Amino acid sequence: MNSVRTLVTGATGYVGSRLVSALLADGHQVAAATRDPARLADFGWRAEVSAVPLDAHDEDSVRRAFDTAGPTDVVYYLVHGIGQPGFREADNRAAAIVAAAAKAAGVRRIVYLGGFVPDDDGLSEHLASRAEVAEALTVDGGPDVVWLGAAMIIGAGSTSFEMLRYVADRFVLLPMPAWSANPIDPISIRDVLYYLVAAADIDHVPAGAYDIRGPETTTYGDLLRSYARIAGLWRTPVPAPVDTALVSRMTGAFLPVPAGLAADLVESLDHPMMASEDGLAGVVPEPPGGLLGVDDAIRRAVASPRRRPVNALADPHHLADTDPDWAGGDALRLRHLATAVTPAVARPVLGLIGLVPGPVAAAVRTGLDTVIALVPKVIPA
Repeated sequence: MNSVRTLVTGATGYVGSRLVSALLADGHQVAAATRDPARLADFGWRAEVSAVPLDAHDEDSVRRAFDTAGPTDVVYYLVHGIGQPGFREADNRAAAIVAAAAKAAGVRRIVYLGGFVPDDDGLSEHLASRAEVAEALTVDGGPDVVWLGAAMIIGAGSTSFEMLRYVADRFVLLPMPAWSANPIDPISIRDVLYYLVAAADIDHVPAGAYDIRGPETTTYGDLLRSYARIAGLWRTPVPAPVDTALVSRMTGAFLPVPAGLAADLVESLDHPMMASEDGLAGVVPEPPGGLLGVDDAIRRAVASPRRRPVNALADPHHLADTDPDWAGGDALRLRHLATAVTPAVARPVLGLIGLVPGPVAAAVRTGLDTVIALVPKVIPA
């Protein structure tokens, strides 16, 4: 594929930041769009991209963004407000604004990463919104749209994977609601990036909706068991007679993931999350070496070394220094906090924190995070 001029919205997010690295590695030109371009200084690829201020909810901002970016072949649409009040309506409006501006700017294609949309009644706000955004991005005479749908993305820093990690780390008895037996087609972050980059090939990938998945169908319960086994944890699954609505309300209290974000994702687990068709099979060849299975993807995420710049990751499954502070597990968070107050000569012993039982590490981490949040920040004169 020849070099493509791309604009990546949501460039500072988990997928977006890794996608920028992948596009650059494949020889493409990248304009990285975000509400606050100053944030781009934190990313290792900053010197290799054009910075574009863009607030997808503001028509004037979006028009100026396309003027700043210059001629653009492909826009990657990775904007979402999941976890925020009223995100469904806001996301639909933002998508319509970007699509209209992309049409005016002569963009040829929009690549949108959304989720699977099961053929069920009573979809969660999150799932319903994903389909509505795809529709809003499709405008008469505008860019063609490639909608890639994915279920759980496995990789350190991915919200859905971090929720899985914290449940298995923190609970010796793994709660198994009825919906934990629903089938799911997860995919590794490496394979998501591979398909996103491939979708920029306008000459070989037709417009349309494609569900992307890894090579195995599993269940959320089996994912928990797999994570515990790979992480070397002794855990016992137990039936949990609770519905999804109750679990979504409880998630924020028991996991260090932003409460609104976690709650919206949990509500989606009430549905089977299986790819509807063959996705890009037959259109795009599999990645070199084939798609990553569940165990391999989890093993790579669990084996993440210390945080590094996103463009310097040995593996996209590893944790980047720009991923959320709450990601990476309780032991990592405790080591980070302890490092700040431990003399350099004593820091090698901090590795022993990894031997602290998960529930204990969770309690200590929660307490320290609470104290830190309560301590007022002093702004120097």
